[in-house]
Amino acid sequence: MSQPDPDRTQVSGTPRTADPVDEQAAAAPEADRPGAGRSPVDPSATAPAWSTKPVAVRRADAVGALCLLLAGVSAALSLVLPWTPDGATGYGLAEDVVRSARTDWTDLVATGLWQPGAVLVGGAVLFVLGLLLLVRARAHRVVGVLALLVAGVVVAAVLVPAVARDWRPQDFDLGFAFAVAVAVLGLLGAVKAVLTGPQLR
Repeated sequence: MSQPDPDRTQVSGTPRTADPVDEQAAAAPEADRPGAGRSPVDPSATAPAWSTKPVAVRRADAVGALCLLLAGVSAALSLVLPWTPDGATGYGLAEDVVRSARTDWTDLVATGLWQPGAVLVGGAVLFVLGLLLLVRARAHRVVGVLALLVAGVVVAAVLVPAVARDWRPQDFDLGFAFAVAVAVLGLLGAVKAVLTGPQLR
């Protein structure tokens, strides 16, 4: 029969000596432990004071404003030029419009004077709207919609006489060409202002 190993007997029979470091850690109060008493970190406490979301930049619509301003200039030039060969200038037509509006405004439709009146007044309105497009804003869609309505009236004012004369260019003079420019430039500037959304940064 084999004898028991004295070393193994001593190890298994001798109680394990406690570690002083473990006893101090277990006996230490809760407040003295590392990290005890600290409140949880608030995520908002480290957030920046400014917003990190993209914001719309205030800017002017230079292209749309240029088109509308040129439309107004074209209307002004049509005042000093004849609209038809051997016909009245835009200024003469404007006088007829004012005279007819004072007596009986329904004659404007019957005589067709509403057409030069719409071009001249529309050109002046488009010029003012072009100045508004130079004001810095997030978007100019409201001004663009107004310009689109005015340009639509001007387009109708130049299409009606053109259709009535079967699109014969020889029946019109340089003043009417500038009236067409009012319609085209006004329409381009209005569409540009409507379609241009806010620029985010």
